[in-house]
Amino acid sequence: MNVEDVFTRTVKSCAQETSLAEAANLMWEADCGILPVVDAAGKVIGVVTDRDICMALALTGAPAADVPVRIVLHETLYTCRPTDGLREALRLMRAGKIRRLPVVDGAGVLQGMLSLSDVARAAKPETLAGPTDITDEDLALALKTISRRLPTPQKDVPVPETTTMR
Repeated sequence: MNVEDVFTRTVKSCAQETSLAEAANLMWEADCGILPVVDAAGKVIGVVTDRDICMALALTGAPAADVPVRIVLHETLYTCRPTDGLREALRLMRAGKIRRLPVVDGAGVLQGMLSLSDVARAAKPETLAGPTDITDEDLALALKTISRRLPTPQKDVPVPETTTMR
């Protein structure tokens, strides 16, 4: 089974100069939590998520209308192609700990999005799956890997001075 068999072809996108307010509005209209960020030629250059928007606004304190999407773009971008095997796309999701992948053509132009939900709808029980099918077990492993919590960062905690009692 390939990505082209299950991915969502009609998706909204934005440009890197789109404001976070407009990106959030596009997500609201499309009932989604991610937008591919594309250049003028439609080539995917990043993604912005609802979490990215919330964190950027909380940390900067700036109005959403004044903050461009480009400030939240990550250095690493994971994508897949329609002709990629679904198993390989799921491996990418696990490796990147991400739930959605932009689907691009050979030139990097946006074709749609592949979500973990798309994969879940295509998954089959182990007993019914063929060699190229995603099984329920494959899906469960991917979800477990993607959802694994990172260790909590330790903040510098001052060590109290010791006192001796006599």
